[in-house]
Amino acid sequence: MIHMGVEMNGTRRTSTSASTYGWLRRHMRRWARGVRSVRSGRGDAGMVTSEYAVGLIAAVGFAGVLYQVVTSDGVQSALQSLVDKALHGAF
Repeated sequence: MIHMGVEMNGTRRTSTSASTYGWLRRHMRRWARGVRSVRSGRGDAGMVTSEYAVGLIAAVGFAGVLYQVVTSDGVQSALQSLVDKALHGAF
């Protein structure tokens, strides 16, 4: 079966057959079922306790390293000189 449509300028065009629409409709329904199952909590939607623990340890380690870098003498002097330039108008 072929679907005939009319373009904006009045000419006729032939679109895709009904079997292709059926294929697309089936795949869209399958996709929608997958989205609904994840939203309803039936899928794997979050982290388990061990993943939280590992993520927390990594975040604390990164925060410690970042604190050491920011409080080091080189970074402190660079920040101090930047603030001094900003306050004295040396752009």
